Amino acid sequence: MVRLLLFSLTMLLRARFLVSLLTLGTLTTFTLSPDASAESLAVTTVPGTSAPRLIDPNAAVLAAIRTMPRGGAYAVDRNAKEKLISSVRLEPRGLILQPKAAQPSFCSGATYLVFLRALEQMARSGGLALNAETLNALLITGQPDGEGIWGRWNANGPGTARLFHELKLGRNFTDIGQARAGDFLKIFWTDEIGSKERGHSVVYLGTEVVAGEDHLRFWSSNQPEGYSVKSVPRTKIARMVFSRLETPGNVLRAPKLNATDTFLANMLVKRFTMRDVERMCGL
Repeated sequence: MVRLLLFSLTMLLRARFLVSLLTLGTLTTFTLSPDASAESLAVTTVPGTSAPRLIDPNAAVLAAIRTMPRGGAYAVDRNAKEKLISSVRLEPRGLILQPKAAQPSFCSGATYLVFLRALEQMARSGGLALNAETLNALLITGQPDGEGIWGRWNANGPGTARLFHELKLGRNFTDIGQARAGDFLKIFWTDEIGSKERGHSVVYLGTEVVAGEDHLRFWSSNQPEGYSVKSVPRTKIARMVFSRLETPGNVLRAPKLNATDTFLANMLVKRFTMRDVERMCGL
């Protein structure tokens, strides 16, 4: 009889403990309020569950944009590159991002900071674990085009798409009908790819009709404002290569990449075709 009473009491205490967990919530996820600063994350508690929840990568990318500063001017000179390098540093607690320090800014630097901030957000939510070796590989140290993670992202041609293909971070595609807000996008203003190209690294936001003409909306560092949302007529765009972050955990493969990707390194001195891009980016 005593054993039965003790068993009943134990089960009752367990039940009350579970109820308290459901009431208080044991899972915290990091979301971003619309007015969040570039250095702050707003924490919300998800009540009623103790199960881990993975943040949708596209949502993380869009939330990361909301933490970025506005304006700051556009530039691609040495000063802008040095400011970008100084905006990302590695400390014992992880990568420290200070996008406000990266002003004036340029397009690939802006989208790379958003990529890092999205990874940071997913890591803080418990959906992604980044080791010291990977964090070190993500640093910007002035790597030339094609070298390391930043050198790939910053390269002419399909830098981001090539990196996504190498690390299996997600799929690349060219059909805008498949695009979602939060996809990374390389815009080519002309048919040239490589040494003579004119391109733009952006985050896709959607489409709209302006004065009866189809437009593409995106976020990036744009001329002349710097960090901003822009809308351009579809007729001004020659090519588009989308990259969707789907398996962010594969960024842990970064330290094992070849030091230099010759395909991207050669973009500075050679001209390439779309067929080359398709072959090297899994399109």
